Amino acid sequence: MPSVFLKKTKLFVLPKVYEPSDDSFLLAENVKVKEKANVLDLGTGSGIQGINAAMQGAGKIVSTDINEVALLNARKNAEALGFGKIFEFRKGNLFDCLKKEEGFDVIVFNPPYVISEEKKYADLDGGINGREVLDEFLKGFAEYLEKEGKCFFLQSSLNGEEESAKLLEEQGFEAKVVARKKLFFEKLLVFRALREL
Repeated sequence: MPSVFLKKTKLFVLPKVYEPSDDSFLLAENVKVKEKANVLDLGTGSGIQGINAAMQGAGKIVSTDINEVALLNARKNAEALGFGKIFEFRKGNLFDCLKKEEGFDVIVFNPPYVISEEKKYADLDGGINGREVLDEFLKGFAEYLEKEGKCFFLQSSLNGEEESAKLLEEQGFEAKVVARKKLFFEKLLVFRALREL
């Protein structure tokens, strides 16, 4: 079974689950979580983002995924590290497994962003502009973010940095790219969104 390391902590990755790569690690390095924070980890995969939040002292983490194997994988990693009690795992697509009254201090999402004409791989393919899932997320996350909460998400420079910033600003968020990583033909970007008070 493949494994990866998050800050010297070993995580296992089951077959049919997205294996953390440059994007996952860049996002994890730049997500800041306060102690006792209530965190939403959308598209948890192996659980890397939720576990990163737990390692920073999060109080409760709701991890979601459309892939049941990913939820099992994330649960096993969380339990193996002694974090099982603060996690709740739910099967769902984006926000459809959340309750309307739920609010989170931090929302973290590494969406599928690969430009693709067809959606063959749910964890990778982001549609013709690579924004299919990202745009849906950006139009819906505000409903679940606490007033002083923070949202962190990753995208590729090929998906349109300005488009994301504009969508956030239209909803009253201050959008900032807090990290960039140059790869062969693109840059990975980590966005942080805060409500403009």
